[in-house]
Amino acid sequence: MPAQETPVLIVAGPTASGKSSAAAHLGRMLSGAVINADSMQVYRDLRVLTARPSAEDQRRVPHHLYGHVDGAERYSAGRFVTDSTPIIQGLRAEGTIPILCGGTGLYLKALTDGLSPVPEVPGSFTAHGNALWDEDPAAFREAVLECDPPMQRLDPSDRQRHVRAWAVAQVSDTPLSEWQQKPRERALDALYIPAVLLPDRDTLYAACDARFEMMLDSGAFDEVRRLLARGLPPDLPVMKALGVPELAAVLRGDLSETDAIDLAKQETRRFAKRQMTWLRNQTDWPVFDTSDGLVDFFVKKLVVKA
Repeated sequence: MPAQETPVLIVAGPTASGKSSAAAHLGRMLSGAVINADSMQVYRDLRVLTARPSAEDQRRVPHHLYGHVDGAERYSAGRFVTDSTPIIQGLRAEGTIPILCGGTGLYLKALTDGLSPVPEVPGSFTAHGNALWDEDPAAFREAVLECDPPMQRLDPSDRQRHVRAWAVAQVSDTPLSEWQQKPRERALDALYIPAVLLPDRDTLYAACDARFEMMLDSGAFDEVRRLLARGLPPDLPVMKALGVPELAAVLRGDLSETDAIDLAKQETRRFAKRQMTWLRNQTDWPVFDTSDGLVDFFVKKLVVKA
């Protein structure tokens, strides 16, 4: 297939839906390559608790952007676009089909629809904003609303978005809400073929619970123990990944193992529900309740195109 005609496939879905296996299967069928679009699977510190593709999967099919970010960093949709674009371009140039796989809808939409041209914020501004938040979150929120009133929509407990709004306003003298109203800029023009893997709720919730048990058997506690040993700030995304706060509480002696496992499973199910809601409400992508249906959809699409 000519490079300019090589489509970009998108396999989206909530956590534990089976999308990674479906993407790997497509990669084997199509001699394609899988590109991560999950905001937690980028962190090298969390292989077990983010259910990164196995070493065997990665040997059989090329995988990109998995575990390439240090836990001390804050990853973003903008950085995902910056990181994924040259990979997609390179794959398409050689006629290899890129298969984006993930449940972070904001990352996927940032690539397909583009991003508002918000200026880059130096780390020093973010660090200062975090320090001000630590001093008095309520006062900091008031400061944010004073310079950017539409940020009233933010959850008062959402440190990351408040700090970002404040920092953008400081750096650019323009409120973040105004930047967000500007026309979106798409980094890559390509034919995107998306689909969502969305099992029925009972099946998905059972998969969430079963997978967490597998994570425990695969060394989740040791993984969290190593993460805690780094002494990273608790507000970093990696420290709030599913399962990390609960298992960390056990290691600190603040929670029993049984209660922590129950709570982590509950939080995982809640997160899966939020992802399902977002994918239904924020996209019009075709939805399939089984991997076989999703794979057949892509194969038929590519056959028709060919």
